[in-house]
Amino acid sequence: MAETHPHEPHDESLSSRLNWLRAGVLGANDGIVSTAGLVVGVAAASTETSAILTAGIAGLTAGAISMAVGEYVSVSTQRDSEQALLSQERRELAEEPEYELAELTQIYRDKGLSDETARQVAAELTAHDAFAAHAEAELRLDPTDLTNPWHAALSSAVSFTIGALLPLLAILLPPVSWRIPVTFAAVLVALALTGSVSSRLGGSNPRRAVLRVVLGGALAMAVTYGIGQLAGVSGI
Repeated sequence: MAETHPHEPHDESLSSRLNWLRAGVLGANDGIVSTAGLVVGVAAASTETSAILTAGIAGLTAGAISMAVGEYVSVSTQRDSEQALLSQERRELAEEPEYELAELTQIYRDKGLSDETARQVAAELTAHDAFAAHAEAELRLDPTDLTNPWHAALSSAVSFTIGALLPLLAILLPPVSWRIPVTFAAVLVALALTGSVSSRLGGSNPRRAVLRVVLGGALAMAVTYGIGQLAGVSGI
C-alpha cells in the first residue's frame, strides 16, 4: 500500500480548515489595525479614559458587526450560486444521463487518461454516486460540505473582536504618558505575529508579509495620531 507524505494536505477538508484559519487570522488583523487607529487617534486628542473606552468599544462593536454581516452576505451569495449549480447538475443527470456520462468521460480523457480508462472511471463513479462524481469533476464542489454563512459570520465577528481587544487593553491599562507608546509596541508585535502566521498558512515569504502588515499598521496609527493631535490642538 502506497504511503502518503504526512505534511501534504491531500484531504480537501484540511484545505478548507486552513482557509478558515487564514480568514480568522486576517479578521484578527483587521480588528487590531482598525481599533488601534481609532483609539490612538482619540488618545492623541484627549486623555479622558471614558472617551477612549467609548470610542474603542464603539469601534469594536461596529467593526465586528460589519465584518459578520459582510461575511454572511458574501458566503450566502456564494452558497446560493453553488446550490443553483448543483440543482442544475441534478436535473441534467435525471434528464440526460447518457450525455452526462459522456461528459464525465471527456473530463477524465482531458486529464490524460486513455479512452478506455476514462470510460471505465466515469462508469464506475457514476454507478457509485453519479451526482457526487459530477459535482466534484465539473463544479469542484462537495455537495455535503458547502460553506455555512452563519459559521462564516460568527468566525469573522469573533476573530475581529479578539484582534480589537488587544489595542483597546493596551491603550487603557498603562499610565496616561505610556498609553500611546505601549499601544504602538503591542500592536506592531501582534501584527508581526499575524503576518507571520498568515504567510506560513499561505506558503508565502514570512519576511515580506510581516513587513507589509507592520508598515501598514504603523502608517495607520501614525495618520490617526496626527489627526487626533490636530483635533486636540484645535479643540474640535
